[in-house]
Order: sequence, then C-alpha cells, then structure tokens
Amino acid sequence: MSVTTRWWWIRHAPVDKNSKGHIYGCTDVPCDLSDEKSIRALAETLPDNAVWVTSSLSRARDTGRAIAEMVQTTIEPIVEPDLNEQDFGNWHGLKWDQIEDARKYWRDPANQKPPGGESFADVVERASQVVRRLNTEWEGRNIVAVAHAGIVRAALSQALGIAPERALAIKVNTLSLTRVDHIPPDGWKVSGMNLHGGWIRPPAPC
Repeated sequence: MSVTTRWWWIRHAPVDKNSKGHIYGCTDVPCDLSDEKSIRALAETLPDNAVWVTSSLSRARDTGRAIAEMVQTTIEPIVEPDLNEQDFGNWHGLKWDQIEDARKYWRDPANQKPPGGESFADVVERASQVVRRLNTEWEGRNIVAVAHAGIVRAALSQALGIAPERALAIKVNTLSLTRVDHIPPDGWKVSGMNLHGGWIRPPAPC
C-alpha cells in the first residue's frame, strides 16, 4: 500500500520596495509581511503537525514564522539551502536593462548561466534532490515548504514531468499555495497552483 506525502508549497511574502525591479535571486533581501489577511488565510488552511521546511533565506524563514504565529504555533523548520532561489551570480542587484547579454539569456533562460551563477535547470536538479530525500525521510507526512518562485516551478517540473523551460512559463504569486502529492514509488498529483488561503479543508492529521 502506497503512502502519500503531501507537499504544501508556499512562496514567500513580497520583497521590500527597495528590491523590486532588481535581480535579487539568492541574495538575502527582506520581505514585506504587512498583508496579514493573506498570511492568516494561509495559516488557517495549513494542516496541523506538519513538517516545516524553508530555504536559508530570511524572506522564506520570516514568512514561515509569520504564518505560524497567526495560529499561535511555534515552528522549528528544517532549513534547506538547496531550496534557495536561483543564483544569478554577477547580475545580482542589477536591472535587466543593465545587462549586456540579457537578449542571449532570454533566448534560452532555462539553460543559460549568468556569469558566476547557475541555470534554472541547475535549480531544478538541486531542488528535486531535496524533494526526493524528504519524501523518503518524511513519507506519509504533510510537508509545508516555504520557498521561492523558482523552487516552486522546480517542484512542478519534477511532479508534472515537464522540461525546465516549460516550468518557467508558470507564474507563482507571492503568498500563494501550490499543492503537490507524492505517491510512491514514482507517482505525483498536482491539486492546485497559485491558491490562496481557505481553498480547501486540511486533511486529517496523520
């Protein structure tokens, strides 16, 4: 009998206004947690007794903490640096119109590597390894993972069996929920993307 592991992927809260319009990627920029209504709605949707996972970046960790505090829950998340956003290398802090090679990059954004950085295909590979490991370590549990748009796209690439370039076409909103189930040994089910709090009753605790 297969045991389903349920993933509750959440993209962090919006970054602060000083970072918008710039490439911030895997740099540690703060987020804006003022949208209490959306944070509370997520908190009231998530299952009890879940395993919590975040990237190592403060915007993911702070978002996870804010969600948990809305329902007076203390979390001790597993911090996974391999769930950090894409590394854009020398392009961090720049705007796209400041990059000489931007046109070349956008011809194949899934496989091009910014100078000193990594490609989105690299992100898919490292994030997929984390997901496979946690599926084994926490089989049958609910896993709340607070991460980044690129990581949620990577998880969907893995679950849907689509190429990284196709996954890049998926829009992932801040403070949105993406539900993915892993059904051993190799099955996946995507229940929804860009969902917001209150969309579904949480499953009974395992």
